[in-house]
Amino acid sequence: SKIRPLVTNFSPLYGNATPTEHFFNAVFTPRLPLDPPLFACYNIAKSTQGGLCVKRIVLTGGGTAGHVSPNQALIPHLLEEGWDIHYIGTKNGIERTLIEPMQGVTYHAVSSGKLRRYFDWKNFTDPFRVIAGAFQSIGVIGRLKPNVVFSKGGFVSVPVVFGAAICGVPVVMHESDITPGLANKLCKPFAKSVCTTFPECAKLLAPKGVLTGTPLRAQIFSGDRARGLRLAGFDGQKPVLMMIGGSLGAQTVNAVLREALPALTKRFDVLHVCGKGNLDESLKDLPGYCQKEFLSAEMPDALAVADIVLSRAGSNTLSVLLALHKPMLLVPYPLGASRGDQIENAKSYQRQGLAHVLMQEDMTPETMTKALLELLSQRQELARTLEAYPVKDGTDAVLELIEQAQKEKK
Repeated sequence: SKIRPLVTNFSPLYGNATPTEHFFNAVFTPRLPLDPPLFACYNIAKSTQGGLCVKRIVLTGGGTAGHVSPNQALIPHLLEEGWDIHYIGTKNGIERTLIEPMQGVTYHAVSSGKLRRYFDWKNFTDPFRVIAGAFQSIGVIGRLKPNVVFSKGGFVSVPVVFGAAICGVPVVMHESDITPGLANKLCKPFAKSVCTTFPECAKLLAPKGVLTGTPLRAQIFSGDRARGLRLAGFDGQKPVLMMIGGSLGAQTVNAVLREALPALTKRFDVLHVCGKGNLDESLKDLPGYCQKEFLSAEMPDALAVADIVLSRAGSNTLSVLLALHKPMLLVPYPLGASRGDQIENAKSYQRQGLAHVLMQEDMTPETMTKALLELLSQRQELARTLEAYPVKDGTDAVLELIEQAQKEKK
């Protein structure tokens, strides 16, 4: 964008109202429209650095790695395009561990409460943490004067989006699942647009919903099959089955997969990413079986060597497997262990011919083996369907909406 002289205007849009009054108007008066932002606390038309205008963005999202990794994918591109990048997250959340070490990003910690759908005594105290976090976010956003806020969801995003709305900063959100999570439902009224991974979600969030796909890190496409074989200690003579269960693993699927190993290793080499603390030492020297707690830099090579994948149905994992055209058998978390989003994600992929599905309640060593052998027999057909899918890496589409939001704000 053009470099312009410093222009500052700290006049509240509604007379002498304080930020506190703006906060309660925004949060507790839902009839107030956001666009134009009648409850903006400052006319933040310009972000400045050294007296010159720069593009500045605040990213937020956390609680799980899935609410952080799309932000990690966007950061290198935003830096390349000259954005001054700030991240608002919690003091002890996974987002701080993942984001703070990244060069070119300034991390700001705020309070936040978890949004639960079940009874917990903390449900009585966490709303006050959200309110405190909103005030802290107002302070950070008012000081930074960003052009736009991008929210990936998770409970930490709620106070940040509220703070952005109060300060009149446009918000672009992203929802990875087929239906919006509770945090994004609360934040949607304050968003200019909501990027989605699933077409069903874009329709549900219309007119704000925009089908973009999920931003993916460029490194994920740099895997090498030969390096993957060396990583796992396989010779490449058998097809490789890779099982991934997320950052913490999937205990039930881990257990059933290990019970099925005598049958599976007759047909596959098995690369099992089982999650931290889930290694089974008794299987350490089993031929055709390699177990890893987790993979980071090696993950692209591990994915490159996989012929088929057994996985939970988290949306970010699905986006990666879709982009890499990996035939997959999905075992979604059951309804009692989640809000049901993985079941809906998996069924959507199944309807579109992008994956096979095995429900956890139907999973035994025998049914798992049968389902994986069926997937193997149909892998070429599935790979063609995956390759033809129109929306894969959402990085460019999301960046375009962010750029559009900051231009409209000027």
